[in-house]
Amino acid sequence: MTKQEIFDKISKIIEDRFEVSKDKITNDLNFRTDLDADSIDFVEFIMELEDTFGAEISDDDAEKLTTIGQVVDYIYDHQEKTD
Repeated sequence: MTKQEIFDKISKIIEDRFEVSKDKITNDLNFRTDLDADSIDFVEFIMELEDTFGAEISDDDAEKLTTIGQVVDYIYDHQEKTD
């Protein structure tokens, strides 16, 4: 999956979960400051990402993910590589 495909899927989740218009979703969007996501919102978002991408995101790693771009890079780097 390309970074753009990952970004598109994450954008859709954010649109639905946080009621943000698609044109406001960029790689620099910050979950806590731009979306006012509290810890419960963020945990639910991480769980949805895990379901969507079939990946497990550790609590330690999740704490370091603050922007969309960081999440895209994380998912991209941790997806199963198929040759």
